[in-house]
Amino acid sequence: MILDDFLIQNETGLFCAYGNFYLDPKSPVPNAVISHAHGDHACSGNQHVYCTRATSLFMLHRYKKFAAGEFFLKAYHESFMLHGVKITFISAGHMIGSAQVLMEFKGVKYLYTGDYKLQADPTCEPIEFAEADVLITETTFADPQTQHPKAEAEIKNLESTSINIMLGAYALGKSQRIIRLINDHCPDKRVLVHHSIMPFVKLYEALGVDLGKYEPYDRKVMKQNSTGLVYLVPPMVFKSYIKAINVVRVFASGWKHLQSSKGLQLCISDHVDWNDIIETIQQVKPKEVWTTHGNGLQLKAYFEDQLVVKSLN
Repeated sequence: MILDDFLIQNETGLFCAYGNFYLDPKSPVPNAVISHAHGDHACSGNQHVYCTRATSLFMLHRYKKFAAGEFFLKAYHESFMLHGVKITFISAGHMIGSAQVLMEFKGVKYLYTGDYKLQADPTCEPIEFAEADVLITETTFADPQTQHPKAEAEIKNLESTSINIMLGAYALGKSQRIIRLINDHCPDKRVLVHHSIMPFVKLYEALGVDLGKYEPYDRKVMKQNSTGLVYLVPPMVFKSYIKAINVVRVFASGWKHLQSSKGLQLCISDHVDWNDIIETIQQVKPKEVWTTHGNGLQLKAYFEDQLVVKSLN
């Protein structure tokens, strides 16, 4: 029997009282099961952190000695118990080391997706599907109007100008995917990487990911070459150079409002769109869908008579 209160959303995050742990807590807790290393899912100061090795490395880089009291590193498909709840990580396809969390309790399977994507991405493990009684899915882009274009086609937008490009992207996950996409699909472009992104690039390579060619940003190189360069910068730097001259500015994101209305656009998302969520539901075959991180109302309307859809927000 599905337990309605198996996961409760409170101000700290998603709490499982049956296993006495939080999924991706927003503030420190005794037991944290962390799906991936992005800051909105992985906070510092938790006592016991259960995650993949890659996630721990990014957390250690970002938070140093405050990353965790103790890490318990688990490989994909390696099951472990927390107070009677059996937990297994399976790949989420969002970024390297990202995991969906499959929880089994009293014969019922609950699958928490964390952030996930179905698009192919050579910089991380591909998504895997597991059947479950309850699917707990993010609904960041759960709108039938939202359909992400293929990243391989979008990246070619950079070929539309020879002028140097300042490309804004999140430092972890998105930046590494962009470097590889440029190498694979815009080989004539030369990639310069902002110093704050470099440690994450090096960690990706240490984890065995081939990103292709890039070089640390050098002001002289930028001054001496007025064409063919892509300068990859994190969001804060991108925002601070709003009046940068001699460059075309573009931000890589699935969010339409972050795209330039008249200039270059780069709609590349590391989240599922509407069709991806429908595909995931077909693969997981749940009896119920619980939604988080966004608005599940349109999903509820779509499955009105076929499936229980409830929001945890």
